[in-house]
Amino acid sequence: MFKNLSQYFFRGLIAALPLGLTVYLLYLFLSWSETLAMQVIRPFIGDFYVPGLGLLLGISGIVLLGVLMSQRWVGPLLALLELPFTNLPVVKSIYSSLKDFAAYFSPRRNAAAPQTVVALRLPGHDLEIVGLITRQRVDDLPPGFLQGDRVAVYLPMGYMIGGYTVFVPRAWVQPIDMSVEEAMRSSLFAWMSTSAKDGSPARTKP
Repeated sequence: MFKNLSQYFFRGLIAALPLGLTVYLLYLFLSWSETLAMQVIRPFIGDFYVPGLGLLLGISGIVLLGVLMSQRWVGPLLALLELPFTNLPVVKSIYSSLKDFAAYFSPRRNAAAPQTVVALRLPGHDLEIVGLITRQRVDDLPPGFLQGDRVAVYLPMGYMIGGYTVFVPRAWVQPIDMSVEEAMRSSLFAWMSTSAKDGSPARTKP
């Protein structure tokens, strides 16, 4: 009896956890945006405040920031604002890593260099490793790297505890018909199967 209850509990937890976390993060964002909106807008409109203005203000601010970032004159100004974040030793590493990660998924970069999910296969081995091509050429890398028709492949580790970037010949990789989002989501949970077609018999009872 206890075993059945524990299985039911974990099944319910697995079903509720993603939804609960998503709703909680949305609640935090809405709560923060509503608080900011009340502080910014209420001095101008007084008590005439409609719930939801915070969300509208947050979305409008993000769109406005995107419009500003599209202007050429913003680049030099942004470089000045980034000086404290790009010169402090520890902050520089964190900021640069986050900026590069965000730029990798930017629409502008995707149009210029589409992201590709690949299976890395070493010659003479049946081993396959799923990764993402992050660099299509290596001739612009510093001296010391092997040259030739090579690519950089990022290999994410399960449960997002890190990953490796390897430089391999292009012939070692085979494109996979899968989006980057699907590949990263599957890697997050170590490609665990969620169907009964993984070779094990389906169980109808808990």
